[in-house]
Amino acid sequence: MKSIKNICMTFALAILLSACAYKINVLQGNFLEQTAIDKLRVSMSYEQVIFVLGKPVISDAFKQDTWYYIYEVRYGNGDNKRKELILTFKEGLLLDLKGDYTKPEEFDQPLNI
Repeated sequence: MKSIKNICMTFALAILLSACAYKINVLQGNFLEQTAIDKLRVSMSYEQVIFVLGKPVISDAFKQDTWYYIYEVRYGNGDNKRKELILTFKEGLLLDLKGDYTKPEEFDQPLNI
């Protein structure tokens, strides 16, 4: 009877210790897919960009015409992944994009409104 109790206690302790070793993945920022980036065109307004991508995680307080879309994952195993997209506006219209995404082939062709 006592050995069954010891086995159960050992098993319960092993489960508790293994649960403490598990680390979760931490996701932060704007997750963007290339298909959304492909919809961007030069001369889009702030509102049109927000409609396509959502609001940026960071906008520069000193350069309001620069928006930063940053996505970062910190995996439980210690690995990190980071992707960023930087949009530049001039007079309220999208001028350029750069970062870890491919610029759309049709980016330089404004939308017909």
